[in-house]
Amino acid sequence: MSVEYNKEHPIPAPTVHPDNQGFWEGVGRRELVFQRCKECGSWCHPPRPMCPKCRSVEKEWSPSSGKGTVQSWATYRDAPHPGFKAPYSVVLVEMEEGVRMVSNLVAIKPEEIRMGMPVEVVFESVTDEIVLPKFRKAG
Repeated sequence: MSVEYNKEHPIPAPTVHPDNQGFWEGVGRRELVFQRCKECGSWCHPPRPMCPKCRSVEKEWSPSSGKGTVQSWATYRDAPHPGFKAPYSVVLVEMEEGVRMVSNLVAIKPEEIRMGMPVEVVFESVTDEIVLPKFRKAG
């Protein structure tokens, strides 16, 4: 099961700004990267101008393992936007790096999703211009 898109209605595109540009550039290369503070080494997501732990503005983009576990989820039975076709599942994933990320869970039936389930990142080209990081059950 994958998220299907209604081709008659364009999906909302991610907003790219200076704080998250490196994240989206990584996704475009099909690589999951997160901000990492150069001062204290803390991982940070979603991207922001300064480290939430030490307040440093010195940061870099570091590769993620792409692996995590499901912490929570919701299955949309009705699409909140005409560009999406329901049903589809949205998950909160705790990554191995300690940050959390919201995305879609693909290739699984909603009733098979479990708390703590191991997942891994996959990349889906939803249009010629938009690539999104999503997750599938690991193993």
